[in-house]
Amino acid sequence: MPMPAAEIEKLIRDALPDARVSIEDLRGDGDHYAAHVISASFKGKTRVQQHQMVYQALKGRMGNELHAMALQTSIPDSA
Repeated sequence: MPMPAAEIEKLIRDALPDARVSIEDLRGDGDHYAAHVISASFKGKTRVQQHQMVYQALKGRMGNELHAMALQTSIPDSA
């Protein structure tokens, strides 16, 4: 079952309230997304740790409802 982009964004924002999140449906199928997440919470974390934080926010949906997601994370320029 496809997962709407708005649901992905909500899950990420719930876990990382300061995050700026942009989601792109790569194939129009609700199953393959690209996400860019910018959050001060990532400061001092490795890229792997940042990605883990986002995957944790998705609460086990990665690999189930959400088949594939190209993920980019970064901290705000002012952080």
